[in-house]
Amino acid sequence: MNENEIRQAISRYKFYHIIQLTENIATPGHASCVPAQNLCMKYLNLDDRPKAVNEMAISSNAAGERTSPLAPRRESRVSAESNSPPTRTPSRPAPRIAVLIPCYNEEAAISSVVRNFRRALPTADIYVYDNNSKDRTIEVASAAGAIVQREPLQGKGNVVRRMFADVEADVFVLVDGDETYDAGSAPEMISLLLENRLDMVNGRRVAEIDSAFRRGHRFGNWLLTDTVAFIFGNRFRDMLSGYRVFSRRFVKSFPALSSGFEIETELTVHALELRMPSAEVDTPYKDRGMDSVSKLRTIHDGIRILWTIGLLIKEERPIAFFFWIFAALFALSVVLAIPLFQTYLETGLVPRLPTAILATGCMLLAFLSLFCGLVLDTVTLGRREAKRMRYLEIPAPGSQ
Repeated sequence: MNENEIRQAISRYKFYHIIQLTENIATPGHASCVPAQNLCMKYLNLDDRPKAVNEMAISSNAAGERTSPLAPRRESRVSAESNSPPTRTPSRPAPRIAVLIPCYNEEAAISSVVRNFRRALPTADIYVYDNNSKDRTIEVASAAGAIVQREPLQGKGNVVRRMFADVEADVFVLVDGDETYDAGSAPEMISLLLENRLDMVNGRRVAEIDSAFRRGHRFGNWLLTDTVAFIFGNRFRDMLSGYRVFSRRFVKSFPALSSGFEIETELTVHALELRMPSAEVDTPYKDRGMDSVSKLRTIHDGIRILWTIGLLIKEERPIAFFFWIFAALFALSVVLAIPLFQTYLETGLVPRLPTAILATGCMLLAFLSLFCGLVLDTVTLGRREAKRMRYLEIPAPGSQ
């Protein structure tokens, strides 16, 4: 590098060219390094000669490898950053928990239910939805510290639909207001839901005394649970439990079409149909207090639950539902037609024309039912996909 080259670089205001040219001619330990730097200092008119020389000095690492003149500055910046305290990852906010208690004439028990869940879940919001109670349920629940709302449409299903629509939370605890369920099981159920990112935890009732279940209820629960398990999947042993914990995406994707106590069946089938991650835990179940009266009607509500199961089979398993209708009509038509064919083969006549018409009609209805099942199965698949997409739009528990 000669003096003319340095003049040209300075005249073009390209100081970094000087550095680059200096690096090109200067090898560590080479005698030409210092004269080239002195020429740069001369034509840049720098007063602080040692500082300029130091900044333009060509450094080498332990292996004798040449580095950029800006390396010392970069190293000092990295050192400063390394000495700074490590940044802490912000902790995840605690989930919002809502306890939902549907009530109808529960003056005797609601105060204890609210206090027990306040003790078990101190940070939770406790909602009591009154369903046209004729006693002092509203006053007692308010005095206990609950948030009280009203639902005029009679029936537990209508109350659950209203609660799921109104309340906003990350975790929902649904429990009856009759003080038969153990509030101490709620933290365990919530932890299980959050740690495993489940959408529903069902509280399987374990009776402390035999009288906790009314006559016929234990058998009815077994019959209905096994019926649903056979058709939709065997994942729960107590389908009619009124003690459950839900994620937000379960609650906000649940259509809630039932109006009465059959809402538990609909909740279970919703989880089974969308194949939601679910679990079931044992929870103590005790008898009602002396002043508390059950609202269940064994025969009436059992028939309604059976009817609901039939409707859910039609809506969620249309091929199976209509296939059995097809099979019954097909068999009836064949049974009616066999004697007619025998007579026709023997005499060449069809003397019982009304029976022939009936057999023909049954066969037509049989195949009509079969095609209805095929068409409705396609519709059901589309509905299930839409519900699944709505379910996936909502974040999983513990992911926010």
